[in-house]
Amino acid sequence: MTLLVGVVAFLTIMPDDPDKTEKAAIPVPSTPVVMDAPKLDEQTARVCLAVTSQLPEKIRDLPGRPVSAGPEQNAAYGEPAITVSCGVPQPVMCTTPEDTTPGCVAMDTELLIMNNVCWYAAPGADTATITTMDREVPVRVTVPGTYENPAQWANEFSDTVVATVKSKAIGSMPSGCE
Repeated sequence: MTLLVGVVAFLTIMPDDPDKTEKAAIPVPSTPVVMDAPKLDEQTARVCLAVTSQLPEKIRDLPGRPVSAGPEQNAAYGEPAITVSCGVPQPVMCTTPEDTTPGCVAMDTELLIMNNVCWYAAPGADTATITTMDREVPVRVTVPGTYENPAQWANEFSDTVVATVKSKAIGSMPSGCE
């Protein structure tokens, strides 16, 4: 009787078609992801090469993709592409709470400390742009709006950033990072 109850219970919870329960894989194009590759000074180029050489071949289930320019400073994953750019302009903190300088990061902005990296998530409608604030050479991750929890996608790169990019000196970091 116990065996019969177990078989009935198993058949009740087992899916009809196991293939239907798996996510359909989104095809990833083999074409390069278009990215800019501004000229970097020698030290920044060396750091960025260290970053890109240590990036994983895939993040979660997203395979790496070729980039159109600067593979020594850029990387891309999946479709739509999540991108990583090294040696980008660093967001600048506003100097006072009343500072209205275009593009400065408000002093009351919550910075994200993830795996020992301080990230700034710039607001955006279609894409999240998340940039390190505590590193000598900034690293930026862009996450299309089709992905949930963009900061967690950026965090996929925190360990690589910690291993390859020096932190800024204490006192030169934004207050939210110290």
